[in-house]
Amino acid sequence: MGKTPVRMKAVVYSLSPFQQQIMPGLWKDLPTKIHHKISENWISATLLLAPLVGVHTYVQNYQEKEKLEHRY
Repeated sequence: MGKTPVRMKAVVYSLSPFQQQIMPGLWKDLPTKIHHKISENWISATLLLAPLVGVHTYVQNYQEKEKLEHRY
């Protein structure tokens, strides 16, 4: 007995023109979500941002010293 092929039907997704709420949960309680993410991951954020801020400060200081050195 052979298998008979079955026609697949296409599924079409669409939004109702009367109810267009795209990702409503994304904006719900946004400040609470941001506060939770920051308070939960503050160590990782500090370890990521501290070297970047340090390098930026060092470069700014170095450039300022170099400018003043070539002033006269």
